[in-house]
Amino acid sequence: MAKDDKIILACTVCLSRNYATHRSKSKANKRLELMKYCPRCGRKTLHKETK
Repeated sequence: MAKDDKIILACTVCLSRNYATHRSKSKANKRLELMKYCPRCGRKTLHKETK
């Protein structure tokens, strides 16, 4: 098994799935939330981890 899990980030405004990143399993107890640029909205919005 790999040390990192692949996660997908979705925009909270338009709900588009924009980013796929990796995160270590040791820090996977909470869902990741980041402020990132959404190309569909055209602005910086909150992105949350999805399943």
